[in-house]
Amino acid sequence: MSRALWTDRPGPVTRPPAVAGMFYPADPGELAAWIDGALNRAAAMPVPEGDDPGRVRALVVPHAGYVYSGHTAARGYDLLRRRDPARRPRRVAVLGPTHRVGIRGLALPRADFMATPLGSCPIDPAGLEELAQVRINAATHAEEHSIEVQVPFIQRILGDLPIVPLAVGQAEPQEVAEVIESLVADPQTLIVISSDLSHYHPHDVARRLDDQTIARVLAGDDSIEPDRACGCRPLDGLLHAAPGLGWSAHLLAACTSGDTAGDRSRVVGYASFALTEEDR
Repeated sequence: MSRALWTDRPGPVTRPPAVAGMFYPADPGELAAWIDGALNRAAAMPVPEGDDPGRVRALVVPHAGYVYSGHTAARGYDLLRRRDPARRPRRVAVLGPTHRVGIRGLALPRADFMATPLGSCPIDPAGLEELAQVRINAATHAEEHSIEVQVPFIQRILGDLPIVPLAVGQAEPQEVAEVIESLVADPQTLIVISSDLSHYHPHDVARRLDDQTIARVLAGDDSIEPDRACGCRPLDGLLHAAPGLGWSAHLLAACTSGDTAGDRSRVVGYASFALTEEDR
């Protein structure tokens, strides 16, 4: 995105953490230890067939508080950690839904850096300069957690590398797909889609609904609805783009908040997927 779009301030701007101490630990040491523990637990589990870490081009991971969904997210990030360091991405684009300030299209923050207790990542939206569906919107990013909760995992594995934080509002799958295709024209860019699954059903009902949604993701269905995945807009965009990119989805893990730290009478569903680049 042309930097001329946000030159109306005197110097570099950092988007500060908004949900540290609520969704994840605010203390840097405690946060690093929590992530390391979750990644080590994930590493002890087998990698599903087909999920060659060197071929992973995108992850789909949940964005609730770490105590609820962090271990499910870690199953995805563990594949990133397993990758040969020489083949790790140089930039990560995180696309997540808007929970507080709705928008049309996609939005970057009005900032040069995104901070968490573990450090600050530079924002690098190169490749999006000509896309009309991408705007700058500070308000939708100010308190949004769906992107922020992914950044500490990325930092713990890759350090403070450049990121592209994109809030996705009302947008058609092909609009989001165009953005993803522009980003991954750089083969060293990894896509992370931030999405939970169903919300506030009894545990058994949620698992049935989520199993249906998981099957749709694996089949490449790009018409998943908001009541089945709160991040359906970025998720549908990824699934729309995947066939043309030669990517296929693999399930890594699934659970509900009733499996981790919540009441089973009213749960939120979570799943992690990897999208791998297949031989053409």
